[in-house]
Amino acid sequence: MAVSERGPRERMVFSAAQLIRRGGVAAAGMREVAAHAEAPRGSLQHYFPGGKEQLVNEAVGWAGRYAGNRVARFLAALDRPTPSGLFAEMVRQWTDEYGTVGFTGGCPVAAATVDCADSTASTREAAAAALAAWTGPVAEALADMGVPRARAGSLATLMISALEGAIVIARAERDVRALTVVSRELGPLLDAAVREDG
Repeated sequence: MAVSERGPRERMVFSAAQLIRRGGVAAAGMREVAAHAEAPRGSLQHYFPGGKEQLVNEAVGWAGRYAGNRVARFLAALDRPTPSGLFAEMVRQWTDEYGTVGFTGGCPVAAATVDCADSTASTREAAAAALAAWTGPVAEALADMGVPRARAGSLATLMISALEGAIVIARAERDVRALTVVSRELGPLLDAAVREDG
């Protein structure tokens, strides 16, 4: 759905996620979100009676669903889906972004967790739910590729943890090196987890 096709509430949640991924929760003030979403400022109180906390939590939830939904698209891009291929596609999303627009953005879930997890229980809970919304589809994809279900969840957590850490390092170094390294090094481990039938 294009930005212009979103309603005002959806635009504000999307805008909050984009501002959080670039500058953390502090960058997603109500005034900044309204301006980014091209929405009347008064509509924020209407749609988000819980204020900034509600808006941040919904943006985090949106980001988790977005990441989870991308898994199917990543798999569709592969001629023969493999765990390493899926992870390479997850990483490529970030190397492509950083190569095109620079190192200005990160994961809004990670940013909100760093900024608010200790001080705001609802944001910590929203971040945990968002990560579960992402980990679940990755684990399911791994299981569909032949990774034993008992191990698929652990490997999905490893993949997302490695990716999130590599994103932080890439932004700090202004280089995709860490992303390339995690893809190359984890690929064989992920593929080795596929059951050998017979």
